[in-house]
Amino acid sequence: MATRIYTKTGDKGQTGLIGGTRVAKNHIRIEAYGTVDELNSWMGLLRDNLPEEKNTIIEIQDRLFTIGALLATDPDKNKMKLPELAEQDVLFLENQIDKMEANLPPMKNFVLPGGNTIVSYTHIARCVCRRAERCTISLAQHAPVADLVVKYLNRLSDYLFVLSRHITHILSAEEIPWKPRT
Repeated sequence: MATRIYTKTGDKGQTGLIGGTRVAKNHIRIEAYGTVDELNSWMGLLRDNLPEEKNTIIEIQDRLFTIGALLATDPDKNKMKLPELAEQDVLFLENQIDKMEANLPPMKNFVLPGGNTIVSYTHIARCVCRRAERCTISLAQHAPVADLVVKYLNRLSDYLFVLSRHITHILSAEEIPWKPRT
């Protein structure tokens, strides 16, 4: 008999962490890794629409699964060997940012999200990334979270912002500067 996707163990609003601890489905730990999972789905949409960025985005998605696993773990009870995040993962994002920025005009203003559907998807992914970062920081106020997780999410939001500008530039889409009313 095939394994079923449904276990019915979460029917009363609880879920299990790696390590066996059961927590409410609205626990801050679940919010953190659930938001990372949402971000990973947005990254999949970007990958589907940006074939020239496919390999970079797959690398990022892999790191997001690593982050999700780290956040889904009860640090006091886990006995599993988990994948690790490394400083080189942050450097990878910084190198990608630097490559894209080399071909972009300097920013003089904040820009309004939009200009093209793919650019808009990228801005949505950036906002979800920022939320994942905030949720992870909230979790870190109550439980151990590796500093590198927050650092990676912070740099990933930077990458997504620069990617949005890069796509705007490549597609010759309109980048509308925000000009505050006076």
